[in-house]
Amino acid sequence: MTDSPDRKLIAGLTAGLLLLAAAGTMATRSPAVAPAPKVEPGPIVRAPAPAVDPAEAGASATAVIAGGCFWGVQGVYQHVEGVKSAVSGYSGGPAQAADYEQVGTGTTGHAESVKITYDPSKVSYGTLLRIFFAVVADPTTLNRQGPDRGTQYRTAIFPTTTQQKSVADAYVAQLSAAKLWKAPIVTKVEKYRGFYAAERYHQDFLIRQPDYPYIVYNDLPKVEALRVAFPDRFLKKPVTVYPIG
Repeated sequence: MTDSPDRKLIAGLTAGLLLLAAAGTMATRSPAVAPAPKVEPGPIVRAPAPAVDPAEAGASATAVIAGGCFWGVQGVYQHVEGVKSAVSGYSGGPAQAADYEQVGTGTTGHAESVKITYDPSKVSYGTLLRIFFAVVADPTTLNRQGPDRGTQYRTAIFPTTTQQKSVADAYVAQLSAAKLWKAPIVTKVEKYRGFYAAERYHQDFLIRQPDYPYIVYNDLPKVEALRVAFPDRFLKKPVTVYPIG
């Protein structure tokens, strides 16, 4: 299975609804959207802080990671203190193949990914990776996360600088040596070949559709796990790509 049928259905329906509602303007949250249901936290792995995590220069930095369906990955990082934005998209393949239908075939080289823009003085690159391994994704399942199958759902880290690559390589080695999972880590540190933002209807999906069954079952528990495992990092009001409400 290369994609979840429910996701394709909701993607198409949502796209149509947004186009009708926006009428050429920026889409906003409908007053009819239900509040997020209360859920139990998802699995939490007690991942240690990275042993290698040097400070990054500048007021802003960018991280790109893949952890299965980008709805949930984006939703988690939108709640992390120090994150300025988290955008769903595609990374790992060519620009001409960076659209949902093509990526869904599993033949483009792309993974559903999230580009995280953050303030290095508030949250480090290593901390973003720690959150990833602790609550976002299972790094031991090859080309699969939850109900989704295919290379587009692989776990991957796409460092955007040589320093980030050093941190990522060292942290994967550190976690592998710690043997926190019963199976080996298959998450790869891949060469960064660019990031391409996903279609508008995918952005802020968890925030706009918190009561959608896929989100309730697969993704809201990750956000709750973030709140429980990293209370000092949890941002109650998420950052969004577009205005909500």
